[in-house]
Amino acid sequence: MGSVRETKSGYLFFDFYYNGVRCREYTELNNTPENLKLMNDAIRRIDSEIRLGTFNYAKYFPESKNKSNFSAEDSESGGISFEGYAERWYKNNKISWKPSVRKDFYSTMHCHLVPYFKDKAITGITKAMIKEFRTSLALLPGKKGLMSNKRINNIISVLRLIINEAAEDLEFTSPFVNLKPLSIKKPEIMPFSLEDVFTYIHAVPKDFYNYYAVRFFTGMRTAEIDGLKWKYVDFKNKRIQIRETWQGGQWVSPKTESSVRDIEMSSIVEEALLAQKERTGSRELVFCSKKGKTIDYNNTSKRIWYPTLEKLGFASRNPYQTRHTAATLWLASGENPEWVARQLGHSNTEMLFKVYSKFIPNLTRRDGSAFEGMLNKKIRESESQKNEEGKCI
Repeated sequence: MGSVRETKSGYLFFDFYYNGVRCREYTELNNTPENLKLMNDAIRRIDSEIRLGTFNYAKYFPESKNKSNFSAEDSESGGISFEGYAERWYKNNKISWKPSVRKDFYSTMHCHLVPYFKDKAITGITKAMIKEFRTSLALLPGKKGLMSNKRINNIISVLRLIINEAAEDLEFTSPFVNLKPLSIKKPEIMPFSLEDVFTYIHAVPKDFYNYYAVRFFTGMRTAEIDGLKWKYVDFKNKRIQIRETWQGGQWVSPKTESSVRDIEMSSIVEEALLAQKERTGSRELVFCSKKGKTIDYNNTSKRIWYPTLEKLGFASRNPYQTRHTAATLWLASGENPEWVARQLGHSNTEMLFKVYSKFIPNLTRRDGSAFEGMLNKKIRESESQKNEEGKCI
């Protein structure tokens, strides 16, 4: 809440927050009981209008320099406009985001959110408006036909962040309460068998054998392997350190805190990296172009990944399946799920069992056979014991 305070010279002034900004408005009124009552009444009205989203800064303080800090739409809409609040939200929060997130949020704001909600008072945006906006997005073109539900949810999630923060700042109920995201089709998991992995890596051009061998047998994400530097390859301890990634044309920290990890080198990975060191050991990057630049993911996929799949007659799938393949092969071989989770950069094993269990028949049996086997074993032991006791009698 705002307050009325006194300067050292004995004059009263208003001290309050508006849209996250601390505002002080000075008067030439002396601190008398009458003046104090007058200003306390005024600050209560200001607090009330701020909460309702109807506060007009210029109306209360027409000569104030502070009014230039607030958009003209504040006056027109009876409250701060969506555009005005969104711009401040982005400015105040961008320091905490990765460059790739910052770029995506900025694009989403200016390509979709601001054009649609531009002059609307942010306190007046309703659940019905959000649903109408969501429906309008479904009519826009996407990568394959109309915009997908996944992309729509991503756009709406940015809108949710903005409005939820505004609801907290301006003390109104967020229209996102009980508004669920659109349902999306789960990404298809299509891991390779061990035999198919070897078939594939021997079929790619020789220059890419090491690259795909490391991808398949480490489960590294694209941004991790494309950003791998030699200083993070520890041959002595046979570990690959994930400390930096190359994403969106820039160096960023790994995806999550658990993504900062050390991956154990299997013999095939060690051999591939030693062979690669003879080619690019003098460069900073392990896998790079002839000029030492980072690999172009899209170009590599179009020139190498998909054509090799087609040549071998393998079902088409995206390069991320190399990560799924590593996970399923490790689990199928009987590796400890907690170790597998650490290798992949997961914080726990929940995703392993949720995503990969159906590919590993012996990982999580759900047909009751494990219990049945244990029960039968116990019955046989019990019967054997009875027979032995009968012999003694």
